[in-house]
Amino acid sequence: MRTVAERLGHERFRLVGHDRGSYVALRLALDHPEVVEQVALLDCLPISEHLRRCDAIFAAHWWHWFFFAQPDVPERVIGADPEAWYAPKADPATMGAANHAEFLRAVRQPSVVRAMLEDYRAGLTIDRAHEEADRTAGRRLRMPTLVLWSERDDLGELYGDPLRIWRDWADDVRGHGVDSGHHMAEEAPEALAAALTGFFGATRPSRT
Repeated sequence: MRTVAERLGHERFRLVGHDRGSYVALRLALDHPEVVEQVALLDCLPISEHLRRCDAIFAAHWWHWFFFAQPDVPERVIGADPEAWYAPKADPATMGAANHAEFLRAVRQPSVVRAMLEDYRAGLTIDRAHEEADRTAGRRLRMPTLVLWSERDDLGELYGDPLRIWRDWADDVRGHGVDSGHHMAEEAPEALAAALTGFFGATRPSRT
């Protein structure tokens, strides 16, 4: 991702990630803090924090993490009827017809499904190990960090105030809940845009 940004002419940039994309953003910000001026993490806690707190309630809500991590079986189950597996999670009225059509096209491709599953497999293995190494080494997010979470999803229900956990990972963290289900970009675009523009506009990172 850093290479892509540089080839597009952005030596330093601001970063936003949602859900699984937040893990990419977190990894990039921890590994390359010299290029990330600010980072916004949506519906996210570090994977290691989830696993450290894992209990029966978490397992019941987020069982898919552990199912997707199994070898081969998820591919066979999902591949038997990918639309039945994924379609209940996608509302064409909310997503827009073109986005929904692209979504259905993607989940019909076995290579796309495999790639999504491999992300979860990495999450429980190498990603977790990297985060634990970060904590041991004292690596933190040094840039201004915004954390947003969907109030009609379960992050707050599971953990209360996510900012309390993020303060162990970031020097300058702020944020709040958004009145939305999990897909806040589609369900609450104006509220999300206001939060992001307010954050990125209010804090002018140093160029030193």
